Amino acid sequence: MLKRKIESRIEEHYKTESPKALMIIGARQVGKTYIIDEFCKAHYENYIKIDFIDDPDYLSLFEGSNSAEEDLLRLSAKFGDIMVPGKTIIFFDEVQECKNIITHIKYLVQDGTYDYILSGSLLGTVFKDISAPVGYMDIITMYPLDFEEFAAVNGVGDAVITSLRKSFEQRTPVDQYIHDRMMSLFELYLIVGGMPAAVSVYLNTKNLRRVAEEQNAIIHLYKRDISKYDEQDKLELHEIFDLIPSELNAKNKRFILKNLNEHARFDKYYESFLWLKNAGVALPVNVVDELKVPLMLSKSKNLFKLFSNDVGLLAAQYGGDIQIKILKHETEINFGAVYENVTAQELSAHGFPLYYYNSKKFGELDFAIEENGKVIPVEIKSGKDYYRHNAMDNVLNLPEYELENGYVFCGGNIEVKGKVTYYPIYMLMFLQKKELPDEIIFDTDFSDINDRI
Repeated sequence: MLKRKIESRIEEHYKTESPKALMIIGARQVGKTYIIDEFCKAHYENYIKIDFIDDPDYLSLFEGSNSAEEDLLRLSAKFGDIMVPGKTIIFFDEVQECKNIITHIKYLVQDGTYDYILSGSLLGTVFKDISAPVGYMDIITMYPLDFEEFAAVNGVGDAVITSLRKSFEQRTPVDQYIHDRMMSLFELYLIVGGMPAAVSVYLNTKNLRRVAEEQNAIIHLYKRDISKYDEQDKLELHEIFDLIPSELNAKNKRFILKNLNEHARFDKYYESFLWLKNAGVALPVNVVDELKVPLMLSKSKNLFKLFSNDVGLLAAQYGGDIQIKILKHETEINFGAVYENVTAQELSAHGFPLYYYNSKKFGELDFAIEENGKVIPVEIKSGKDYYRHNAMDNVLNLPEYELENGYVFCGGNIEVKGKVTYYPIYMLMFLQKKELPDEIIFDTDFSDINDRI
């Protein structure tokens, strides 16, 4: 079993005796069904699974029903023997196939007799006009294995991760042997990526050719989804999806519409880009022209870079002997693009919105993130000249932005020079978006205004 961080989040949801249902969303093949299966079997005496793809007869299960009583009556007709109040969880899988389940989950949660968990892919595309029932269901997004998870399943123990995290936080160099080994593991991650099926094939066979076959099967599945769920724009979607590797391999890595069509207009293709984003298949990184909080206020929707949701799938899309070329650092591979793809998926998985900065006057930054109410410029360097970063030097010296720090992720060890901290590229795993506390109490007394009368 591949250990995933999301397991603890699922356990926490039900440990707190939350009356809400939980829905796990994410791209196809990131491991949603497997992780929910394992959780349900381990934590409940009785477990019912309803898969709307494997058994389409269930699609009509709730048709015409308008109450929890009727919903439960229909469920009991099928599963009555194992529906024990307080000891049963019901798992609705592939809910993108059954639009009315979102409405009915509210009825079922209000009844409170059983626990419910759901999963689905392509929800952002199929359920565009349907909102989650606020107060009755929490939603968690699941991603491919991030690098920390990949390291763990490849035998890197907690003590090593703890030591690396301490070095990251204190900005002290990593033991050189550990650093070299982690860099080798990171290079392997560039090839295998984080799709659970590809990772499992690697762990079981160590055969990178078999890994590529598994990745190509996932790519084929994505293309089939495009054809199935977006009949109107499927040709444009296929074109955009296939262009991701070559666009990233270009010098500025921005997605150029004329490579699709000489006369292409952004408004014509916008829905297709949005489809790929909402399906979790691609990660757009929008440009901002101001390094001020909040970054979203200065973002442009029609200037962006488009990355794959998984660096291993990107490698498979490149085709040929890409695995060997990456391991040998052959120069025809744009390692900058591959490193940036890893960065986009790590930042996304860790809760950061994706932005980069571009200015004709000051240059281009690979990424910009918000941390503790401050903007931090981020540069990604795949070569040995990682001390060269003109755009970062420029913006760090601009008084109007008041930037305190800049991060360069590269192949070198940890080093601090002025405002710039150099981190090994694998330490992207420690960039985490700070979550708000569960409670933000603001208690005050306004009765003092009475004394002014």
